[in-house]
Amino acid sequence: MGRFLLKHWPMVGLGLLLAVVAAYLIGAKWVGRGAALLDDVVSREGIQLNEIHYTQDDPERGLRWILDAESVRFSRDQRFVHFSRFLLTVEPKEGAWVKLKGDEGDYSRDTGEIEIRGAIKGETGDGYRLLTEHLLIDEGKKTVRTDAPVQLEGPFFSVEGKGLFFDLNQERVQILSEVTTHIR
Repeated sequence: MGRFLLKHWPMVGLGLLLAVVAAYLIGAKWVGRGAALLDDVVSREGIQLNEIHYTQDDPERGLRWILDAESVRFSRDQRFVHFSRFLLTVEPKEGAWVKLKGDEGDYSRDTGEIEIRGAIKGETGDGYRLLTEHLLIDEGKKTVRTDAPVQLEGPFFSVEGKGLFFDLNQERVQILSEVTTHIR
């Protein structure tokens, strides 16, 4: 064996070197392939979380919002959020809190709009309740609107109708059509 190594050591050394290089290259291909697969999954689907509690404070706007949801999916760039079976609580620095519960919703950071759908139940800290199937909340304009049927109840009245426009700046609510009002 010793004579064989002495006589053929350059070939054995070259063979070992080739084996090490081949093993390194094969390992690098597998690592690269795994990272590419993970990158493909994240880029197509974004990130999905289940049973979440998410809080965002916005001192510039003077509000804090809290989202509890069965599932939330963030786009890869986190500019779009989809949530299912949720409770959204908005707590302004001044004024009453608002809670909205529903089946699903979407939030776009680009437009600042929150669209919520499905059996929406809303309530405020000062005793108002809202029922509808769809709401579009525009954070920038501070408005809430829908074309769906709505029921709005306060301490001394109840209003039913179709469509709603709520200007948060002026604290003015309009039921747009087919209005029925009951004063207590």
